[in-house]
Amino acid sequence: MIDFACKEFELDDVLKCALNLTKSELNIMNYFLKDIDRWVTTEDIATEIKLDLSTVQKAVKKLHSKEVLKRSQNNLDNGGYVYIYRIYSRREIKILIMDIVYTWVNRVDNELDQWVMGEQEKQYSKSEKAPI
Repeated sequence: MIDFACKEFELDDVLKCALNLTKSELNIMNYFLKDIDRWVTTEDIATEIKLDLSTVQKAVKKLHSKEVLKRSQNNLDNGGYVYIYRIYSRREIKILIMDIVYTWVNRVDNELDQWVMGEQEKQYSKSEKAPI
């Protein structure tokens, strides 16, 4: 559990939120985390975790675009190719997520600065209008 002020979060919730993942995408990410050295096809994933192939393909494409998954192309003997995927290391994913968290912290900091400045402006305007 991660406790932030008034709410506690499971680590999976942090991963899901930081990377903007659906439940299926998070399940696929966790599937890869069970064996980080294994390269697999979307067909393998769909079969093993019993999800529709199109759901897996969409999730894998998103995870690859977010740099959670690596992709390699295997050329087939009779022509054509198939993509295989493997997850980045937990350390690399942590760095990715911490960058997202730091960006959020900076946005919160900027919002709080604006909030403080707004209060100061109210105080200045009240002091200017106050009778002497």
